Amino acid sequence: MPEINVALLGYKFMGKAHSNAYRQVGHFFPSKFTPRLRVICGRDRAAVEAAARQFGWEEVETDWRKVIERKDIDVVDVSTPGHVHAAQAIAAAEAGKHIICEKPLANTLADAQAMLKAVEKAGVKHMLMHNYRKIPAVVFAKRLVEDGKLGDIYHYHGAYLQDWIMDPNFPLVWRLEKKYAGSGALGDIGSHAADLARYLNSEVDSVVGHMTTFIKERPLPGAGAGAWGAKGSQGKGKVTVDDDTNFLARFKNGSAGVFESSRFCGGRRNYNTFQMYGSKGSIAFNLERMNELEFYDRTDPQAEQAYKTIMVTESVHPYVAAWWPPGHIIGYEHTFVHAVHDFLMALEKDTLPSPNFTDGVKNQAILDAVERSAKSGKWEKVKP
Repeated sequence: MPEINVALLGYKFMGKAHSNAYRQVGHFFPSKFTPRLRVICGRDRAAVEAAARQFGWEEVETDWRKVIERKDIDVVDVSTPGHVHAAQAIAAAEAGKHIICEKPLANTLADAQAMLKAVEKAGVKHMLMHNYRKIPAVVFAKRLVEDGKLGDIYHYHGAYLQDWIMDPNFPLVWRLEKKYAGSGALGDIGSHAADLARYLNSEVDSVVGHMTTFIKERPLPGAGAGAWGAKGSQGKGKVTVDDDTNFLARFKNGSAGVFESSRFCGGRRNYNTFQMYGSKGSIAFNLERMNELEFYDRTDPQAEQAYKTIMVTESVHPYVAAWWPPGHIIGYEHTFVHAVHDFLMALEKDTLPSPNFTDGVKNQAILDAVERSAKSGKWEKVKP
């Protein structure tokens, strides 16, 4: 099978998830193309060399510009902090590389629009790694919606709750600085909630929201502990992003939306949930029980009406046939394998992967409207 040479920018949490996906995808989803883990890039040579050994990358580099300039690279995977997404993706597009980019697409709407313009001008394939779209239960939920099982949608509730920064002595990592992360809970996890709403329900027309920072200052990391340009020191530094963001939404299909993203919800490790309520039925999903989907059918006889839990592990369910026998659950890492499979199939069929940078711009427009609303205190339109 023809090899696709991949370059990975970034090597920590998402670098680990993406590396595993490239290594596993061909074993379970054979296709025309086989990813070759050509080069992995990071600023800390010792750390990136350790990552290369652990995950099976052939070469290491510390300068991402040199990686993008290489003639032997077909795909550039941008898994770095948000403040460098635009520069790296635009340079990769101009060099004719196909691109996979971690979410959110950029730190600002203007940067996201510039990235979309660059990939469209270059004619390269581009995918945004909103991996939760690739959960079998989520794709099955979309089928139920498209098949009219819920009828007219009235309500969409989306929440993504975590608790990993509740300790006031947790250090000021890059995700807590606006210049690197763009926003806090809103961009980090709220972007997933907004993307799932667009995927399952409708485009968002307008929003009203507020953003809260509970802990204003945090201990600085040790010297040199920053990421992709951030330098730490002793003492305390100001938290410049939101710890919690809530917003209401008006969808273009007429439904109403309620959203919350927070990293201050004790006991919620990775609680990414959605609920949809329609004229004929309802569905509910919780990432912490990701192989299950709750479904309520109002068209059943009244005596039989109740939520039922569907184990989305049958071979007829999306992606599942490639894995294990019915009832044998899959996990978080499989979502990235599914995404890479879809990307490779798009290359094979010469189609555009989904979600892509267009979705990234639309998602960023929602985040932008929420931030504008938090400042104005008013309903704000989502820019087209």
